[in-house]
Amino acid sequence: MAAKPLFPQFTALHRLRVPHITRAVGIMLTIGIVVSVLFMIYVPWLQTSQGTGKVIALDPRDRVTTITALVPGRIDQWYVTDGQLVKKGDPIAKVIDNDPQLLPRLQAQREQTLAEIASVEQALATAELDVKRTSTLYREGLAARRDYELALIKVADYKAKLASERASLSTVEINLNRQDVQLVRAPRAGRILNVTAGDQSTLVKAGDPLATIAPENSERVVELYIDGRDVPLIYPGRRARLEFEGWPAIQASGWPSVALGVFDGRVRSIDPQASANGLFRVIIEQAPDRKPWPKEPFVRLGAKVSGWVLMNQVSVGYEIWRQLNDFPLQWDRPGDPKAKALPPEPDNGTAPAK
Repeated sequence: MAAKPLFPQFTALHRLRVPHITRAVGIMLTIGIVVSVLFMIYVPWLQTSQGTGKVIALDPRDRVTTITALVPGRIDQWYVTDGQLVKKGDPIAKVIDNDPQLLPRLQAQREQTLAEIASVEQALATAELDVKRTSTLYREGLAARRDYELALIKVADYKAKLASERASLSTVEINLNRQDVQLVRAPRAGRILNVTAGDQSTLVKAGDPLATIAPENSERVVELYIDGRDVPLIYPGRRARLEFEGWPAIQASGWPSVALGVFDGRVRSIDPQASANGLFRVIIEQAPDRKPWPKEPFVRLGAKVSGWVLMNQVSVGYEIWRQLNDFPLQWDRPGDPKAKALPPEPDNGTAPAK
């Protein structure tokens, strides 16, 4: 017996037949919606704070250093060229004074000052003996008090003159020492990046740059610039993933386990004040329990870096909702027992070989 139609008065609707493809599409859409809802509820997503930066040396002495002229003068000779490796103490350039007779005159002035000092010292010794003699005669009543006072004044005059001559000698010796440092040497081992001064006819002043040197094999870190909204949620010890310039990589922000060609890092410090670009600088160091970063020449100082600081794990649905509402990242505290721990990171070729 045929079932009665639900609405017998709608005869046209009762005669309508839904195509099979429409039913199939409806079933597929229903299954897709259910799967999508389950996907957004149960699939985890690892939140990240993204930033860009570059590779720098951790020790300020290992960064690019400018070698400057120590005295004014004229460049007489260059000992290095661009790209040359130098050791600590190797000569870089020789700067001479514009007056070629300056050094002989300073030496003659020094000899004259020494002679005058010796003369004043001898006169002072004689004047001190005269004071003793006059003092004895004055106590015995054989000399006037005025003679004794004049002897004391003469001793004071000689002492003042001796101090003046010694000050002149110090000035001369300082000028001589400055002439001795006209040979500019490398402050440490490294590679000459470029020679910034001109040829042998170039005049330079004290402090003018002559060349720049970059030490090699320095301890490297990465400085990332992070948005100020995410900085309060970052603390030292958080994991980070880095993609170096020129290094082939595939990175899925929410699923670090499927990333290829990226390297692990760890937050070392966060600047307490924003930089000139309005972002906060975060220093990332190498993770000691992961594969080390590429060495030079594959990743040099100054190379650009894209980085992701790994934050908390949430569901995909929550992350979509957060992005649509422009809310900040999920917040927790270091050591908070309520915070959801990160899953152990798979090897993926990034763990150190045993």
